[in-house]
Amino acid sequence: MDIVTIVVGTILGLLLGFAASFFGSKNSVNFKIKEAQEEAKRILEEAAKEAKNEKKERMLEVKEEWHQKKQEFENEYQAKRNKLNGLEKNIKSREDSVNAKLEVIGKKERQMQLLEKDILQKTAVVNQKLNEAQQLQVEQTNRLERITGMSREDAKKFLIENMINDAKLEGAQAIKDIRDEYKIAAIKESQKIVIQAIQRTASDHTQDNSVSVVNLASEEMKGRIIGREGRNIRAFEAATGIDLIIDDTPEAVVVSGFDQFRREVAKVALEKLMNDGRIHPARIEEVVEKTRQELEIEIVRIGENTALEMGIHNLHPELIKYVGKMRYRSSYGQNLLKHSIEVSYLCGIMASELGLDVHMAKRAALLHDIGKCVDRNTEGPHAILGYDLAKKYKEHHLVCNAIGAHHDEMEMESPIAVLVQAADSISGSRPGARRESLENYVKRLEKLEEIAQGFDGVTKTFAIQAGREVRVIVEPDRVDDLTADTLAHDIASRIENEMEYPGQIKVMIIRERRSMAIAK
Repeated sequence: MDIVTIVVGTILGLLLGFAASFFGSKNSVNFKIKEAQEEAKRILEEAAKEAKNEKKERMLEVKEEWHQKKQEFENEYQAKRNKLNGLEKNIKSREDSVNAKLEVIGKKERQMQLLEKDILQKTAVVNQKLNEAQQLQVEQTNRLERITGMSREDAKKFLIENMINDAKLEGAQAIKDIRDEYKIAAIKESQKIVIQAIQRTASDHTQDNSVSVVNLASEEMKGRIIGREGRNIRAFEAATGIDLIIDDTPEAVVVSGFDQFRREVAKVALEKLMNDGRIHPARIEEVVEKTRQELEIEIVRIGENTALEMGIHNLHPELIKYVGKMRYRSSYGQNLLKHSIEVSYLCGIMASELGLDVHMAKRAALLHDIGKCVDRNTEGPHAILGYDLAKKYKEHHLVCNAIGAHHDEMEMESPIAVLVQAADSISGSRPGARRESLENYVKRLEKLEEIAQGFDGVTKTFAIQAGREVRVIVEPDRVDDLTADTLAHDIASRIENEMEYPGQIKVMIIRERRSMAIAK
């Protein structure tokens, strides 16, 4: 429409121009008018044509936009319709599910009503039975009163008195058990187990010296050692406390045990029995006891030779015996006699360098650990026990003080005591001298025997097979076959609760009864 206005304006302008020039020249005006008319006609035709084209374009744009809006509306309408259809289906599905659940609930309600009726019927039956039982109880009570001649109150009093007596007996036994338990705990606490129980145990390197091999003249000797139904080997193990291992090794028997003295007794006794040829239980006990006595004499000889080697004289015979016992003792895997000799040499050298009494220094150093050879059931640190021994057998006061003070259990009174302590530390701390793990192993074996020994009726206990088995010898008069099974189970349970160990530990109860008569 703007183009038409422009065109009309243009035409009017032209007409005005032509009109103005009309008065100047008529001919020219006529001619120009004619041209103007033609030009106006042409312009009008072009303007009309352009206006028509513009109108068509506008109409097309409007129609296209209308179709686009219509399509968007139809798409949106269809999407909402589909969503409504989906919601309608979902609502219908939920209605079906609710109807099904309502039907199930109705069935369950009917079942509950039936169960309730059944419970009411059974409750009535139970109440009836209870009434009948109460009537029977009353009748039975009356009958018992007639038979026993006691009233209900008298019978109740009688039962209460019996229960009180039983409770008193059980209480007394419980008190006794508690006292015994606390007594054992007090003894354990008073003994410095780590220092004393380990250091007074006969053991050496576990992997090297926990077994000894005895060579046999022939393979048939193994059968004679075992004996008929194993009676010889059982008698040998019971007498020595050592495990005798007889396997496929040709012409050899293994003697196994953590106690070096027991193992030496067993080895020597077995060699004597094979040389003698008479192997039976009575002979075994005789030879084992005789061998033990011979080794006791050998201990004295070892003590005398050691004192002579170190140049120490005038030792009391009992102290010489304790020095010999150190041959079968160890401290943290270090042989106690070799350790004491080494300490004595070191102490003598240092005393010589310092201008002190070499003889007294070597004497105190050799005896500094004799407390470890004292019976392990004796209370007190080994340094104090050694001090008491040396004082008992009239050793010099400085020697006694050096023995008692080498672990700072008492105050040092001389330079010799300091030298003994220093030499002891040097010998124990050198590379390869001691093994803490070995002492833990020996402590475990001791604990194993101690646990088994703590039960009633047990006479002896022996830990064998490197701690994988403990053999318990019981009194046949106090422990029968049935009690033996219970005892084995109780010991095993206590071992599980109180010890930490690898693998398994077998508990073997040995119950043997011997009857003897003499024909005159």
